[in-house]
Amino acid sequence: MPLQNRVTPTGDIIATSARGLFVGNRGIIHDPATKTLLNKRWSTPAWLTCVIEFRGRRREVMAGRSWTELFFLDEATAFAAGHRPCFYCRREDANRFRAAWEGGNGRRELLAPDIDAVLHRERLDGRSKRLHALPVPLAKLPDGAMVQAGTEGYLVAQGRALRWSPGGYREASGSLQEPMLLTPPSTLRAFMAGYRPVLHPSASR
Repeated sequence: MPLQNRVTPTGDIIATSARGLFVGNRGIIHDPATKTLLNKRWSTPAWLTCVIEFRGRRREVMAGRSWTELFFLDEATAFAAGHRPCFYCRREDANRFRAAWEGGNGRRELLAPDIDAVLHRERLDGRSKRLHALPVPLAKLPDGAMVQAGTEGYLVAQGRALRWSPGGYREASGSLQEPMLLTPPSTLRAFMAGYRPVLHPSASR
């Protein structure tokens, strides 16, 4: 049985055999003896997105108590859930994101905890995912933004909506009714300022 360690655009953590492009963490939220999640879904406001491979290191998933390995279909999914690039294993991407985040949000000389504090307010409504009104029409959203309509999550790519699934994206059937923004607004403004998240290959098919 697959472990419960795959993150959806709403930030929920599910079990699936589908593989993703990124790994990340929210601190320690699992029991290594059983490799199951605890009741809490985060233990730190620093929600990170990391590379799958880094300097040849290998880890047994959920085997220790250093951090809980979580996986994402792509970077757009991780951003929608409220994560950001890691400054350790993805320093170049993290610095590009910080520069775009500062430019898009009118801030200067921020540290990672400053961004984390804003993201933490934007991604959660109690224990649930916080949804936001669209600042522009859906077709005007930047590539990589994600929205929710009904119970489904959708990626915006080249002005069209693609329905998210653990294995990839597919074309939406019909127009979306009353979509709400999943991507935190401050992250969306970073996209508008030039940051381009990595998308799963199915987004370009």
